[in-house]
Amino acid sequence: PGNLAGIRHIILVLSGKGGVGKSTISTELALALRHAGKKVGILDVDLCGPSIPRMFGAQGRAVHQCDRGWAPVFLDREQSISLMSVGFLLEKPDEAVVWRGPKKNALIKQFVSDVAWGELDYLVVDTPPGTSDEHMATIEALRPYQPLGALVVTTPQAVSVGDVRRELTFCRKTGVRVMGVVENMSGFTCPHCTECTSVFSRGGGEELARLAGVPFLGSVPLDPELMRSLEEGHDFIREFPGSPTFAALISIARKILDATPTCLP
Repeated sequence: PGNLAGIRHIILVLSGKGGVGKSTISTELALALRHAGKKVGILDVDLCGPSIPRMFGAQGRAVHQCDRGWAPVFLDREQSISLMSVGFLLEKPDEAVVWRGPKKNALIKQFVSDVAWGELDYLVVDTPPGTSDEHMATIEALRPYQPLGALVVTTPQAVSVGDVRRELTFCRKTGVRVMGVVENMSGFTCPHCTECTSVFSRGGGEELARLAGVPFLGSVPLDPELMRSLEEGHDFIREFPGSPTFAALISIARKILDATPTCLP
């Protein structure tokens, strides 16, 4: 098992479409699990658009070699949350990753085998859009470690739901268990009165989960404070407990915890 021997559960965050907020859901899920007392790592395999470092306010941090490979970037002294991303390996933050498939696949395999995570309750894997090379490389590299399953993220619109339906097909073909569907950007929460208005329609994710026969984990509304927290690398879960978006994220995290009873406190 090597460097993944100390990881209890691996969760993939997937979507067949870009721009639905996979990195947002990965970030907030990791923070919610951390506040539930878990040790969490995030592996960012979106090689062309690595946004995890910024969302955690960790841009410019360096990855160091240790006796077991690469040491991830730890965000606190307790090492309760750790990150690995190609964003930490680039000389400049705006440098483009112009690589062909084999080089991308080799780095993904290296991320899986050579990062010294230590003991973790959960490893959240943030993936790029689509269902092609990088997805296959990630699934094949992680398959020996029996991932817990995948969260599939969509937005409510019919175009998004149609693309994400292909991701569910991908999961069936590759033997990845779907833990559930999350509908992101499900309405807009007013910062003044907290009323939620359906901007992009509503209910597409729930209907998709029903048709696919998988759990629906919840709807996450747009919230200006969440967007600001991600831009500035702040902890939304800690700072905005009164937001309806907070309640939605905590509910999703609780369902993940309930799906892994051996990890409950």
